[in-house]
Amino acid sequence: MGQTTRANLIKAANVHTNPLYLVIDQGGHASRAFVFNHGGETLAQGTTPIAAQINASTNGHIEYNAASLLESIQKAIHQAVTSPNVNLSDIVAAGMATQRSNIACWDRITGQALSPIISWQDRRTASWIEAFKPHEEQIHQATGLLLSPHYGVGKLQWCYQNLPAVAQAQQQKRLCWGPMTSFLLHQLLDEKPCLIDHVNASRTLLWNIKTLDWDPSLIQLFGLPNNPLPTCVPNRYAFGTLTIEGHPIPMTTVMGDQSASLFAWQQLQQDALYINIGTGGFIQRVVNNKEIIKPKLLTSLLISEKGQSHYALEGTVNGAGSALSWIEQQLKPAKLYQQLPRWLDNRACPLLFLNGISGIGSPYWQADFESRFIGSGSDQQKIVAVVESIVFLLQVNIEQLQCQPVASKILLSGGLAQLDGLCQRIADLSGLVVERMPDSEATASGVAWLLANADTGIFGGTASSLQRSLTAFTPSHNPPLTQRYQRWQIALQKALNMP
Repeated sequence: MGQTTRANLIKAANVHTNPLYLVIDQGGHASRAFVFNHGGETLAQGTTPIAAQINASTNGHIEYNAASLLESIQKAIHQAVTSPNVNLSDIVAAGMATQRSNIACWDRITGQALSPIISWQDRRTASWIEAFKPHEEQIHQATGLLLSPHYGVGKLQWCYQNLPAVAQAQQQKRLCWGPMTSFLLHQLLDEKPCLIDHVNASRTLLWNIKTLDWDPSLIQLFGLPNNPLPTCVPNRYAFGTLTIEGHPIPMTTVMGDQSASLFAWQQLQQDALYINIGTGGFIQRVVNNKEIIKPKLLTSLLISEKGQSHYALEGTVNGAGSALSWIEQQLKPAKLYQQLPRWLDNRACPLLFLNGISGIGSPYWQADFESRFIGSGSDQQKIVAVVESIVFLLQVNIEQLQCQPVASKILLSGGLAQLDGLCQRIADLSGLVVERMPDSEATASGVAWLLANADTGIFGGTASSLQRSLTAFTPSHNPPLTQRYQRWQIALQKALNMP
């Protein structure tokens, strides 16, 4: 039903004289909704801030109130579609992108949330997940992922063991659980589906990268029931109907945030490294074959559609925007983001920062690491050292991803990418030209492109109109930065007890 219905919807959109597209982007700090025209121009935007509940007395608990998060999405949608620039009847399709590893549990009959929405940054199950180390290679080969408390399986297990309402709903065969995206689809769409797209399903440690479905052997290994999991479907699919003020809008594309960000560059490019920096930093390299499994890196699904799936090798930096938020809370500088560009102009920085905010991602994979400064300096220098730690963690992953054929450039997007000093440091250290997107909302732009170009091939290049708007950072000779990076590597390896 899904593919056929979707084809009819696209056909209807193509004959519409002024088709518009609604995009929901649910992020770590805000829920956003955008209305785009067919050319990719943003006509309206709604933003509702959200705040994670962080319990300092517990081991890495980071979560959101489910009702509040849902309400933030609904408010953002209302703001966007009631803009004077938007005729609601012109919106022909909707899409959504979310954080990939957030999870939720709910009652499939009433829709009531039975758990908080647990963030991908949450590390409450770090010790539990360690028990599966002997199975790590089997898990990596099946899922493309490495063992980490950031993925969904441990969070679901924690809910099952610690929340009586979840266990009771399972006994009554009313439980539905999985990626947060599935909960949002159930809440927002008229049909109340229990569906999940392939990309978001793939970040649970329960989904098989080869079969494109839940893996019974992994579900058994982790000791979870399989019947509460939603049905897996492609990313382009007839998910259901979002009705706004009586106007029905088909939801036809659902993505993970980082996967969607690549399509802000339009067609995929295999000679590029893609970096998107928001709460975390994510670096991806498009590959031809899903069978490519590389030690210490992830094999991530980018999109599934029309019976085809496309993949990337991926590295992760857990502490990017979240690291700057952390140091801002510690030091409380006045107008941090206004002053930061000027501070980054100074190439000298005597300090190093070993960045363990939300744990250390690839290629080290340390869930619990105490962040620390190496050396002493002013508050300003400490903040610059935090920024440089993000650059250094990205560079480690750039080196891991420089397989044959060698990448020729870096395509950079995200909120932190607007810092020129960060972009130039990435270029200097990598030796690659960095091309920066003018719009920091890469995730939403990527979904909009997918909605508006349903029949366009996904491989090719950046359109000339977008190419003209990019800002390029050319590598320069920067020995002090290189020396700091080398010192940082030695210090981090020593702190991790690596040989």
